[in-house]
Amino acid sequence: MAAPRRDSGSRAVDALASPALTNLIGLAGIITPLAAWLTARGTTKNALLVAETVIVMALVASHIWLQRRFITLPRANNLKAMDDAQYYDLVRAKLENELISDYNAVADGHVQIYASEVPRLSVMLVQTLLESQSQPQRILAADLTTDPALLTRRREYLAANRQLLQSGGTINRLFIAKERDLVREDYARDLLNLISQHRDMGVTCGLAVRDRLRADQAVDVIIIASAAALVEDEQGDADYTKGRSTVHFKGVDRWVARFESAWGNGTGAAPAALRTYETAARRLLDSTWDHSSIQQTVDTL
Repeated sequence: MAAPRRDSGSRAVDALASPALTNLIGLAGIITPLAAWLTARGTTKNALLVAETVIVMALVASHIWLQRRFITLPRANNLKAMDDAQYYDLVRAKLENELISDYNAVADGHVQIYASEVPRLSVMLVQTLLESQSQPQRILAADLTTDPALLTRRREYLAANRQLLQSGGTINRLFIAKERDLVREDYARDLLNLISQHRDMGVTCGLAVRDRLRADQAVDVIIIASAAALVEDEQGDADYTKGRSTVHFKGVDRWVARFESAWGNGTGAAPAALRTYETAARRLLDSTWDHSSIQQTVDTL
Protein backbone atom coordinates (compact mmCIF):
# COMPACT_ATOMS: atom_id res chain seq x y z
CA MET A 1 0.00 0.00 0.00
CA ALA A 2 1.35 3.43 -0.93
CA ALA A 3 2.14 5.81 1.91
CA PRO A 4 -0.51 8.52 2.37
CA ARG A 5 0.33 11.89 0.89
CA ARG A 6 1.24 14.58 3.35
CA ASP A 7 -0.26 18.00 2.99
CA SER A 8 1.81 21.06 2.14
CA GLY A 9 1.54 22.37 5.70
CA SER A 10 3.13 19.21 7.14
CA ARG A 11 5.92 19.33 4.58
CA ALA A 12 6.57 22.98 5.40
CA VAL A 13 6.78 22.18 9.13
CA ASP A 14 9.24 19.35 8.47
CA ALA A 15 11.36 21.58 6.25
CA LEU A 16 11.46 24.37 8.82
CA ALA A 17 12.39 21.94 11.62
CA SER A 18 15.03 20.03 9.63
CA PRO A 19 18.58 20.09 11.07
CA ALA A 20 20.05 20.85 7.63
CA LEU A 21 18.02 24.04 7.25
CA THR A 22 18.75 25.08 10.81
CA ASN A 23 22.49 24.63 10.25
CA LEU A 24 22.31 26.58 6.98
CA ILE A 25 20.48 29.48 8.63
CA GLY A 26 22.99 29.46 11.48
CA LEU A 27 25.91 29.61 9.04
CA ALA A 28 24.27 32.50 7.18
CA GLY A 29 23.80 34.22 10.52
CA ILE A 30 27.57 34.13 11.07
CA ILE A 31 28.62 35.16 7.55
CA THR A 32 26.15 38.05 7.15
CA PRO A 33 27.41 40.29 10.02
CA LEU A 34 31.02 39.57 9.01
CA ALA A 35 30.25 40.70 5.46
CA ALA A 36 28.51 43.80 6.77
CA TRP A 37 31.52 44.63 8.95
CA LEU A 38 33.96 44.21 6.03
CA THR A 39 32.01 46.22 3.45
CA ALA A 40 32.58 49.96 3.18
CA ARG A 41 29.34 50.88 1.39
CA GLY A 42 26.56 52.09 3.67
CA THR A 43 23.73 50.81 1.48
CA THR A 44 25.21 47.34 1.28
CA LYS A 45 25.88 47.31 5.02
CA ASN A 46 22.26 48.26 5.79
CA ALA A 47 20.97 45.57 3.47
CA LEU A 48 23.14 42.97 5.16
CA LEU A 49 21.96 44.07 8.61
CA VAL A 50 18.34 43.71 7.45
CA ALA A 51 19.18 40.23 6.20
CA GLU A 52 20.72 39.44 9.58
CA THR A 53 17.47 40.48 11.30
CA VAL A 54 15.49 38.16 9.01
CA ILE A 55 17.88 35.31 9.78
CA VAL A 56 17.46 35.81 13.54
CA MET A 57 13.67 35.77 13.13
CA ALA A 58 13.94 32.54 11.13
CA LEU A 59 16.03 30.95 13.87
CA VAL A 60 13.45 31.93 16.49
CA ALA A 61 10.63 30.47 14.36
CA SER A 62 12.60 27.27 13.87
CA HIS A 63 13.19 27.00 17.62
CA ILE A 64 9.45 27.39 18.31
CA TRP A 65 8.58 24.61 15.85
CA LEU A 66 11.21 22.33 17.34
CA GLN A 67 9.77 22.89 20.80
CA ARG A 68 6.35 21.83 19.56
CA ARG A 69 7.71 18.72 17.80
CA PHE A 70 10.05 17.46 20.50
CA ILE A 71 8.44 17.43 23.94
CA THR A 72 10.32 17.46 27.23
CA LEU A 73 8.38 16.67 30.36
CA PRO A 74 8.35 19.28 33.11
CA ARG A 75 10.37 18.13 36.10
CA ALA A 76 9.22 18.34 39.68
CA ASN A 77 10.68 21.27 41.57
CA ASN A 78 10.96 19.09 44.67
CA LEU A 79 11.28 15.34 44.22
CA LYS A 80 10.88 14.89 47.98
CA ALA A 81 7.25 15.99 47.59
CA MET A 82 6.53 12.65 45.87
CA ASP A 83 5.68 9.67 48.04
CA ASP A 84 8.50 7.67 46.40
CA ALA A 85 10.95 10.01 44.65
CA GLN A 86 13.00 7.28 42.94
CA TYR A 87 9.93 5.52 41.55
CA TYR A 88 8.42 8.82 40.37
CA ASP A 89 11.60 9.85 38.56
CA LEU A 90 11.84 6.50 36.76
CA VAL A 91 8.22 6.76 35.58
CA ARG A 92 8.70 10.40 34.54
CA ALA A 93 11.70 9.42 32.40
CA LYS A 94 9.71 6.60 30.78
CA LEU A 95 6.78 8.91 30.06
CA GLU A 96 9.16 11.27 28.30
CA ASN A 97 10.42 8.42 26.11
CA GLU A 98 6.93 7.05 25.47
CA LEU A 99 5.51 10.50 24.62
CA ILE A 100 2.20 9.90 26.38
CA SER A 101 -0.24 12.43 24.92
CA ASP A 102 -1.25 14.51 27.95
CA TYR A 103 1.11 14.74 30.89
CA ASN A 104 1.55 18.45 31.53
CA ALA A 105 0.80 18.02 35.23
CA VAL A 106 3.49 15.38 35.84
CA ALA A 107 5.66 17.90 37.71
CA ASP A 108 2.80 18.30 40.20
CA GLY A 109 2.68 14.57 40.83
CA HIS A 110 -0.46 13.79 38.80
CA VAL A 111 -0.73 12.48 35.22
CA GLN A 112 -4.00 12.17 33.30
CA ILE A 113 -4.17 9.59 30.52
CA TYR A 114 -6.82 8.51 28.05
CA ALA A 115 -8.28 5.36 26.46
CA SER A 116 -5.61 3.17 24.81
CA GLU A 117 -2.83 4.72 26.90
CA VAL A 118 -4.31 3.30 30.13
CA PRO A 119 -3.33 -0.40 29.70
CA ARG A 120 0.11 0.62 28.39
CA LEU A 121 0.78 2.82 31.40
CA SER A 122 -0.53 0.25 33.88
CA VAL A 123 2.05 -2.22 32.53
CA MET A 124 4.76 0.45 32.80
CA LEU A 125 3.87 1.13 36.45
CA VAL A 126 4.19 -2.55 37.39
CA GLN A 127 7.46 -3.00 35.48
CA THR A 128 8.89 0.12 37.12
CA LEU A 129 8.02 -1.31 40.54
CA LEU A 130 10.21 -4.31 39.73
CA GLU A 131 13.05 -2.12 38.45
CA SER A 132 12.97 0.37 41.30
CA GLN A 133 12.72 -2.21 44.10
CA SER A 134 10.39 0.21 45.91
CA GLN A 135 8.95 -1.25 49.08
CA PRO A 136 6.65 -2.95 49.64
CA GLN A 137 6.78 -4.96 46.40
CA ARG A 138 3.01 -5.06 46.43
CA ILE A 139 -0.04 -4.18 44.37
CA LEU A 140 -3.45 -3.45 45.85
CA ALA A 141 -6.07 -3.44 43.11
CA ALA A 142 -9.79 -2.77 43.27
CA ASP A 143 -11.69 -3.64 40.10
CA LEU A 144 -15.23 -2.48 39.32
CA THR A 145 -16.12 -5.78 37.69
CA THR A 146 -18.97 -4.96 35.32
CA ASP A 147 -17.70 -7.48 32.76
CA PRO A 148 -15.33 -10.16 34.13
CA ALA A 149 -14.12 -11.02 30.63
CA LEU A 150 -12.54 -7.59 30.16
CA LEU A 151 -9.70 -8.22 32.59
CA THR A 152 -8.83 -11.58 31.01
CA ARG A 153 -8.00 -9.75 27.74
CA ARG A 154 -5.30 -7.57 29.28
CA ARG A 155 -2.55 -10.08 28.59
CA GLU A 156 0.42 -7.72 28.94
CA TYR A 157 -0.84 -6.39 32.27
CA LEU A 158 -1.47 -9.91 33.58
CA ALA A 159 2.01 -10.95 32.40
CA ALA A 160 3.54 -8.05 34.35
CA ASN A 161 1.50 -9.12 37.40
CA ARG A 162 2.79 -12.67 37.05
CA GLN A 163 6.37 -11.41 36.84
CA LEU A 164 5.92 -9.46 40.07
CA LEU A 165 4.49 -12.50 41.86
CA GLN A 166 7.27 -14.76 40.61
CA SER A 167 9.86 -12.31 41.93
CA GLY A 168 8.38 -12.51 45.43
CA GLY A 169 5.88 -9.64 45.32
CA THR A 170 2.25 -9.81 46.41
CA ILE A 171 -1.06 -8.76 44.86
CA ASN A 172 -4.42 -8.32 46.58
CA ARG A 173 -7.25 -7.86 44.08
CA LEU A 174 -10.73 -6.84 45.17
CA PHE A 175 -13.51 -7.60 42.71
CA ILE A 176 -16.35 -5.14 43.25
CA ALA A 177 -19.61 -6.43 41.77
CA LYS A 178 -23.17 -5.20 41.77
CA GLU A 179 -25.74 -7.30 43.61
CA ARG A 180 -27.91 -7.64 40.50
CA ASP A 181 -24.91 -9.12 38.61
CA LEU A 182 -23.88 -11.57 41.33
CA VAL A 183 -27.24 -13.35 41.14
CA ARG A 184 -26.91 -13.92 37.36
CA GLU A 185 -25.72 -17.36 36.24
CA ASP A 186 -23.67 -16.11 33.26
CA TYR A 187 -21.97 -13.43 35.35
CA ALA A 188 -21.18 -15.85 38.18
CA ARG A 189 -19.59 -18.31 35.74
CA ASP A 190 -17.38 -15.64 34.16
CA LEU A 191 -16.44 -14.13 37.51
CA LEU A 192 -15.40 -17.45 39.04
CA ASN A 193 -13.37 -18.33 35.95
CA LEU A 194 -11.59 -14.99 36.25
CA ILE A 195 -10.92 -15.54 39.95
CA SER A 196 -9.52 -19.01 39.27
CA GLN A 197 -7.15 -17.51 36.70
CA HIS A 198 -5.88 -14.97 39.20
CA ARG A 199 -5.56 -17.49 42.03
CA ASP A 200 -3.49 -19.74 39.78
CA MET A 201 -1.10 -16.79 39.33
CA GLY A 202 -0.80 -16.33 43.09
CA VAL A 203 -3.13 -13.35 43.52
CA THR A 204 -5.09 -13.06 46.80
CA CYS A 205 -8.66 -12.39 45.72
CA GLY A 206 -11.58 -10.81 47.53
CA LEU A 207 -15.18 -9.84 46.77
CA ALA A 208 -17.26 -6.81 47.74
CA VAL A 209 -20.82 -5.89 46.85
CA ARG A 210 -20.75 -2.49 45.20
CA ASP A 211 -24.20 -1.52 46.50
CA ARG A 212 -22.90 -1.75 50.09
CA LEU A 213 -19.72 0.28 49.70
CA ARG A 214 -19.32 4.00 50.21
CA ALA A 215 -18.77 6.03 47.06
CA ASP A 216 -15.09 6.60 47.92
CA GLN A 217 -14.59 2.83 48.31
CA ALA A 218 -16.24 1.80 45.03
CA VAL A 219 -13.37 3.05 42.88
CA ASP A 220 -11.33 1.28 40.23
CA VAL A 221 -7.73 1.73 41.40
CA ILE A 222 -4.32 0.06 41.12
CA ILE A 223 -1.98 0.98 43.99
CA ILE A 224 1.71 0.38 43.28
CA ALA A 225 3.64 -0.11 46.57
CA SER A 226 3.38 3.25 48.34
CA ALA A 227 4.57 5.05 45.22
CA ALA A 228 1.64 5.53 42.83
CA ALA A 229 -2.10 5.04 42.43
CA LEU A 230 -3.70 4.62 39.00
CA VAL A 231 -7.32 5.72 39.46
CA GLU A 232 -9.98 5.22 36.80
CA ASP A 233 -11.93 8.48 36.46
CA GLU A 234 -14.11 7.34 33.56
CA GLN A 235 -14.60 3.65 32.87
CA GLY A 236 -13.21 2.44 29.55
CA ASP A 237 -14.59 -0.13 27.15
CA ALA A 238 -13.26 -3.37 25.67
CA ASP A 239 -11.69 -1.63 22.67
CA TYR A 240 -10.13 1.21 24.72
CA THR A 241 -11.84 3.82 22.57
CA LYS A 242 -12.99 5.71 25.65
CA GLY A 243 -12.00 6.05 29.27
CA ARG A 244 -9.85 8.35 31.38
CA SER A 245 -7.56 7.69 34.34
CA THR A 246 -5.17 9.62 36.57
CA VAL A 247 -1.88 8.50 38.12
CA HIS A 248 -1.18 10.04 41.51
CA PHE A 249 2.39 10.08 42.83
CA LYS A 250 1.37 12.01 45.94
CA GLY A 251 -1.24 11.19 48.57
CA VAL A 252 -1.03 7.45 47.83
CA ASP A 253 -1.67 6.61 51.50
CA ARG A 254 -5.28 7.80 51.25
CA TRP A 255 -5.90 5.36 48.40
CA VAL A 256 -4.34 2.57 50.46
CA ALA A 257 -6.65 3.47 53.36
CA ARG A 258 -9.71 3.38 51.09
CA PHE A 259 -8.71 0.01 49.68
CA GLU A 260 -8.10 -1.46 53.13
CA SER A 261 -11.45 -0.19 54.41
CA ALA A 262 -13.22 -1.92 51.51
CA TRP A 263 -11.09 -5.09 51.92
CA GLY A 264 -11.97 -5.37 55.60
CA ASN A 265 -10.62 -7.65 58.33
CA GLY A 266 -11.32 -11.04 59.87
CA THR A 267 -14.50 -12.96 59.13
CA GLY A 268 -16.02 -9.95 57.38
CA ALA A 269 -13.05 -9.42 55.04
CA ALA A 270 -13.31 -9.59 51.26
CA PRO A 271 -11.59 -13.03 50.93
CA ALA A 272 -14.14 -14.51 53.36
CA ALA A 273 -17.03 -12.95 51.41
CA LEU A 274 -15.62 -14.45 48.23
CA ARG A 275 -15.39 -17.92 49.79
CA THR A 276 -19.02 -17.71 50.91
CA TYR A 277 -20.22 -16.62 47.46
CA GLU A 278 -17.97 -19.04 45.60
CA THR A 279 -19.10 -22.07 47.59
CA ALA A 280 -22.77 -21.33 46.88
CA ALA A 281 -22.29 -20.29 43.25
CA ARG A 282 -20.13 -23.28 42.26
CA ARG A 283 -22.64 -25.69 43.81
CA LEU A 284 -25.47 -24.12 41.80
CA LEU A 285 -23.41 -23.97 38.60
CA ASP A 286 -22.72 -27.70 38.93
CA SER A 287 -26.44 -28.47 39.31
CA THR A 288 -29.30 -26.07 38.58
CA TRP A 289 -29.06 -22.33 39.01
CA ASP A 290 -31.50 -21.17 41.66
CA HIS A 291 -32.00 -17.40 41.74
CA SER A 292 -33.60 -17.29 45.19
CA SER A 293 -30.87 -19.45 46.72
CA ILE A 294 -27.99 -17.33 45.38
CA GLN A 295 -29.89 -14.19 46.37
CA GLN A 296 -29.95 -15.41 49.98
CA THR A 297 -26.20 -15.93 49.85
CA VAL A 298 -25.55 -12.49 48.35
CA ASP A 299 -27.73 -10.93 51.07
CA THR A 300 -25.30 -12.24 53.70
CA LEU A 301 -22.20 -10.73 52.11
